[in-house]
Amino acid sequence: MADATHNLSLEEMDRQSVIHPFTALKPFAAGELGGPRIVEGGEGIRIRDTNGVELIDGFAGLYCVNVGYGRTEIADAIHEQAKKLAYYHAYAGHSNEPTIRLSDKILRKTPAGMSKIFYGLGGSDANETNVKIVWYYNAVRGLPQKTKIVARRRGYHGGTVFSGSLTGLEIFHTAFNLPVPLALHTTAPHHYWQAEPGMSEREFSARCAEDLDRLIEAEGPETVGAFIGEPVLGTGGIIPPPEGYWEAIQPVLERHDVLLISDEVVCGFGRLGSEFGALHYGMKPDLMTVAKGLTSAYQPLSGSIVGERVWKVLEEGTERFGPFAHGLTYSAHPCGAAAALANLEIIERENLVGNAAETGAYFQRRLHETFDGQPMVGEVRGEGLLAAIEFVADPAAKRRFDPALKVGAQLAAACIGQGLIARAMPHGDILGFAPPLIVTPSDVDEIVARTKAAVDQVTDSLVRAGDLKAA
Repeated sequence: MADATHNLSLEEMDRQSVIHPFTALKPFAAGELGGPRIVEGGEGIRIRDTNGVELIDGFAGLYCVNVGYGRTEIADAIHEQAKKLAYYHAYAGHSNEPTIRLSDKILRKTPAGMSKIFYGLGGSDANETNVKIVWYYNAVRGLPQKTKIVARRRGYHGGTVFSGSLTGLEIFHTAFNLPVPLALHTTAPHHYWQAEPGMSEREFSARCAEDLDRLIEAEGPETVGAFIGEPVLGTGGIIPPPEGYWEAIQPVLERHDVLLISDEVVCGFGRLGSEFGALHYGMKPDLMTVAKGLTSAYQPLSGSIVGERVWKVLEEGTERFGPFAHGLTYSAHPCGAAAALANLEIIERENLVGNAAETGAYFQRRLHETFDGQPMVGEVRGEGLLAAIEFVADPAAKRRFDPALKVGAQLAAACIGQGLIARAMPHGDILGFAPPLIVTPSDVDEIVARTKAAVDQVTDSLVRAGDLKAA
């Protein structure tokens, strides 16, 4: 499809003008990688591109299109709000009706003790806000050195300067001069790779808590302000916590006066079969980070949800230091809030949280039935409508593939060939799944069947090349 103004195709215009995230920039711009795939529409769990190719989106965009594509009621809500009030800022006590109603609705869903919400545009800026709140909170309390934030290896918390530093994946740090010094990392809670032989999940959880305790003691509890964790690790490999993990972690935080930030960007608003991951696992957060499923990505919107004990200190701080000096131009954007209200109404009306629990359990069962014990499958794992399959060269010995083979990328490409989007995850040869919450059992059967065909294709190729032993 050429553009009449300069006779370039959309694909060529894209290569000449757009910087794409997580893309090999030089070969892409030179046209060596093909593409881009230009997505022009979608309905339900499927998208289609400008070449007419239709794909099942087994990853809901980036874990975010929870209510599926083509929901005109959200588009209508954005349209109506834009006609009435497209924008006004939230500084100095200004507000708008959608933001007020949205805040009330969210706080009725959160764990007990949550109090107020600061709005941004994405999970990265929401985590930056939460870090600033932790620093402000401790400064007001007369503890200005209590500024270090502990995250986990393989955790994902964003791509901006501090959120990218909290992210425990090296690819986010290389050549970016990250992590910054106040970001610390402790043990990844992945029993499959991190536990000692014969160690139960509960024993491993206890060891994770001991590792965290030792880190805080070594750094000095007077310097550690917060611990941030996703209820289920997302981009780091879709890793549910081992049994007893949060039960073991929280007493360590309480003992050292360390706040808990629950990063709910992926887990929030139903993906695990509960409203929030913190509720799913009995966590007691002081702050929560939300985005993605808040609007099902129909508009950019995020939230930093502040618990009551933190809020009281923030109030005290403004009495001493003047107005809370943090804000974004688009904080509490009325069109974003209108989209979120329409989105949450769909989730409630169609009981998508319940569907994530029920159909999610079916999804987990079908993945285990199909892939457990397969020649190169190391682990099948997940919770609700969040799942992963990890592939290894030798499951019995837990021996990884040579990274040069790029088995995860081969598998994701083979899934595309079968008409399915599954995501190749970093830090291993892993296929990740996070389908829209509207997925049905028959959709699950189709996703699993397409995945099996792709896995069989890559398995045969690796066996023929001598990179995998035949079963």
